[in-house]
Amino acid sequence: MKTSLFRPFAAALLLATPMFFASCSDDSDPEPEDDNEFITTIRYKLTPTSGTGQAVTAEWKDLDGAGGAAPTITGLALAPNTSYTGTIEFLDETKTPADDITEEVREENYEHLVIYTPNPATGLLTITRTDAKDRNGYEVGLTTNVQTGAAASGNLTIQLRHQPGTKDGTSGPGSDDANVTFPVTLR
Repeated sequence: MKTSLFRPFAAALLLATPMFFASCSDDSDPEPEDDNEFITTIRYKLTPTSGTGQAVTAEWKDLDGAGGAAPTITGLALAPNTSYTGTIEFLDETKTPADDITEEVREENYEHLVIYTPNPATGLLTITRTDAKDRNGYEVGLTTNVQTGAAASGNLTIQLRHQPGTKDGTSGPGSDDANVTFPVTLR
């Protein structure tokens, strides 16, 4: 009689074992998120293309992050009606040596887009991205050409958009890794 009770139990155990292992699959685990970059410093360096005049660098620095001390901001004082080449640099200076986020943006250019928005929108600055396009044919914006207008003042907002899997060449998808406004004077 002992063997007749054992057979149904053993059969049930054999049938349940594959279901147990199938339920432990990693297929239901969510994909890890591609986190935004931690940026403490942004430098936008503009060099006159004519060879005359000095290079000018706008800098935003917030070493203690959001909610601490206010960031320090150095704006742009540019010559009117002048052409410049621009390079932008993103750093995490909480690390020693500083972590160059610019290199990560360059390597993952298909996930990042630098947006330059002058205010007023016309007459102050015309900015054109000049670096190589990403693997999908979209601009990135780590290097630029800048043309200044007549003597004026305003602002330049620079955003680094983080767009993993959603980059379409516009500022819409994704989220901000950085969003900074610099004062601009053309004199």
